[in-house]
Amino acid sequence: MPGALKTDVLIVGGGPAGLAAAIAARLKGFTVTVADSARPSIDKACGEGLLPAAPAALAKLGIQLNRECAFPFRGIRFLDDGSSVEASFPSGTGWGVRRTRLHRMLTERAAELGVRLLWGTCVTNPNEFACCRWIVGADGQISRIRRIHGLDAASKESSRFGFRRHYRIEPWADCVEVHWAAGCQIYVTPVAANEVGVALLTRDPHQRLDDALQSFPELQRRLVAAPFSSTERGALTMSRRLRRVVRDRTALIGDASGSVDAITGEGLSLSFRQAIALADAMAAGDLELYQAEHRRLIRKPLLMADVMLLLDRSPLLRRRALRLMAARPAIFGSLLALHAGRQQLVLATS
Repeated sequence: MPGALKTDVLIVGGGPAGLAAAIAARLKGFTVTVADSARPSIDKACGEGLLPAAPAALAKLGIQLNRECAFPFRGIRFLDDGSSVEASFPSGTGWGVRRTRLHRMLTERAAELGVRLLWGTCVTNPNEFACCRWIVGADGQISRIRRIHGLDAASKESSRFGFRRHYRIEPWADCVEVHWAAGCQIYVTPVAANEVGVALLTRDPHQRLDDALQSFPELQRRLVAAPFSSTERGALTMSRRLRRVVRDRTALIGDASGSVDAITGEGLSLSFRQAIALADAMAAGDLELYQAEHRRLIRKPLLMADVMLLLDRSPLLRRRALRLMAARPAIFGSLLALHAGRQQLVLATS
């Protein structure tokens, strides 16, 4: 890559987090370059459900979700061993959207704003951009930028495995369903009027969706005749709290900056809100502002991840908790309100 290439902001990683950061920075008036070794549309195994804070953040970036590109859902439902509890979001709507479709929308918005997109480009040394003011690592959980800049130190981390496949079937619920069993969860997200995404979270690297579905006979019965609309795809899901996400002129965003277990449904939402906070900090010329806001944004999702993983490890505690919430639905509603309450977003264009 030529060292003479000039840009205010270099973003390494062109997934949703990197593209959101590029859009937010461009709206602040910066010249922005995104480099990624892959080519669009970039897919990843994830649940594809966006909690209400995510579409609110996307709207700030100039992207509106609607039924032409996504599918709305009103809340979350937990199911386990005959118990079921559900609640609606206190404000806003959740949306299920195919990861590839979301990536296309972000790519088109970035290009529309004049972001320079270098697909098929591997950045091995970001210091090649000597005249670049800011470097943003959006290169995922195994981040090269994080390692190069000495930001790998973590105060806490845990990992599980995720697998996802889509089925051509009309959604049967207006919620994201989370089905619990010993050692795993399956969550079902409506992503179109005739399609759902089914994702498995497990501690067993050898378990796959077809194996896990045997523990969920009712769900298996619903899906048995539905044709696949995608192949099964796997990924590692982590809860990781980093000590620092900025150093000198470098900042991390998305999974590169620490992450929460996929069961929280917060990964993409966090990335979009981080992008807005990072652009504000760059415009102010002080990345420490982003460090503080990043810490605030990730605090509640990490706490929720701890609670959900505790329920995963303790079936007896989980069944008692779900039965209590089924008997007193207001408890689950309060927890969902705490988890999915809308964050204030302050991005203003230059």
